[in-house]
Amino acid sequence: MLIGFTGAQSTGKSTLLNQMFNDTSFRKCSFIKEVTRKVARRGLNINELGDNVTQLFILNEHLTNHHLTGCTILDRCILDGWVYTQYLHEQGKVDKWVLDYAWKLLTLLVPKLDIIFYTDPVDVPLVDDKVRSVDKTFREEIIRIYMELLSGENYCPDVETMSLIRSRTVFLSGDVTTRYKTIEKTISTHNLI
Repeated sequence: MLIGFTGAQSTGKSTLLNQMFNDTSFRKCSFIKEVTRKVARRGLNINELGDNVTQLFILNEHLTNHHLTGCTILDRCILDGWVYTQYLHEQGKVDKWVLDYAWKLLTLLVPKLDIIFYTDPVDVPLVDDKVRSVDKTFREEIIRIYMELLSGENYCPDVETMSLIRSRTVFLSGDVTTRYKTIEKTISTHNLI
């Protein structure tokens, strides 16, 4: 089983992942809590300062994480890799070939995800943790690209991949308790644990 969280920065992914980590129902699962921070520790620029090299390292992390076996829960998944690469391409910081590679990985790795939990940014404040970007415009642009991807707007070269993304994505909204109940219900419905 592979579960991936996805969404813009500071939308509650880590809070929910940590709650799952502390829940005995998920004691047999492995938790991957870092992708971007791991790359940042290599001394690479992340967030809106990323470039080709940054995104290739991040995409490589997603490639590795999406091939883990057993019950695995990811703090970020390949949707994040593609969305942030798209943003950086729009800003002229990532070349087209890297964006194309990100899309190829998206089409390759989405089928491996059993559930994709998208964390709704509404009513979640942008909190500075000294790693994530607190640039509101950057966050708004990331949210826009997510909405375009999740709705299928502008990104339909592969109908099968878009269909998988839509069918496997569960939107998490409301407070932490409400979001967590949605997670529990979704996993229970899928009989994954």
